[in-house]
Amino acid sequence: MTTQTRTDDADRTDRTDRTDRTATPGTTGRTAWDPLRLPRQDGRTLVVTGATAGIGYFAAEQLAAAGADVVLASRSAARLAHARDTILARTPDAHVRTVVLELGSLDAVDDAAAELAALPRLDGVFLNGGAMSMRSGARTADGLPLLLGTHVVGHARLLAGILPLLAATAAAHGGESRVVHASTGFVRRFRPGFDDVARVPRLGIVAYAKAKAVTEVLAFELDRRLRAAGRPVASVVTHPGVGVDARTPERPGIRDRSTPYRRNPYTPWAQGKDAAAWPGVRALTDPGVRGGEYYAPAEGTRGVPALLPVPVRTAEPGDDAARRVWAEVESLAGVELRV
Repeated sequence: MTTQTRTDDADRTDRTDRTDRTATPGTTGRTAWDPLRLPRQDGRTLVVTGATAGIGYFAAEQLAAAGADVVLASRSAARLAHARDTILARTPDAHVRTVVLELGSLDAVDDAAAELAALPRLDGVFLNGGAMSMRSGARTADGLPLLLGTHVVGHARLLAGILPLLAATAAAHGGESRVVHASTGFVRRFRPGFDDVARVPRLGIVAYAKAKAVTEVLAFELDRRLRAAGRPVASVVTHPGVGVDARTPERPGIRDRSTPYRRNPYTPWAQGKDAAAWPGVRALTDPGVRGGEYYAPAEGTRGVPALLPVPVRTAEPGDDAARRVWAEVESLAGVELRV
């Protein structure tokens, strides 16, 4: 590990989903949540996947500024080093490490998981990374559909390797460790099926939505299993709203004239990718967050992240459906995800 993936979303939350978990938008239920004044994270170690660009980079930057020992995880060692330097230029006393993580290779995931598992402690992970290629024939190094392989299977294999340290850290230091999953409002917009996890929809954006639907099913099922086992680890789902390049602040080599610019029709209703990182950051740092909750912008496409109704379709698909999805992902990942 030196002392130093890719996700853009155009989302809107369906507010008709049922839940008994409610809160005033932007609050913990007791105090207002200010994404510009995070609780201090000194002493905590937090991992962000897909941390060299977009939402992942800005999540890491915000966590480092709050005092966390941040581990940047992504597939390019050179880009990791640059992202680290960019964070340190803004927060010179930040604690930032890097780990090379190629989510499209199960062997490479194992290497990264072993490196993370050797850390002295691990308080949380933001599973944000994943390929954004919409080509239906794109595959990982292991022959898996690229979107499913990087957003779901690679992260499941990574979790299998680091869950013991997450639980041990919470037991040793008190409180709960966090596993934060990045989803998308496209799950509610397209309502993709997830009975056959490995089947790839022909339309790329629907394939992406399906991968995130599977992510949600796994995330909510993970929390149920963790609570049933009495583990001090919370599994939380987030979605970022709409994050666009046009509203993203400049960072040298991260978001400037030298980096690719993506036009987005949602720009008039959107926010920058710095603000799109807020739900994931809140899920990692807000002491009032609980396992099984769902955080997204209060305004749907932008704004302060709030505790919202859980999406019933993925949070409560029925025990048999959740178990089938869990078992199929384990089979694709080649691991048993023990809690």
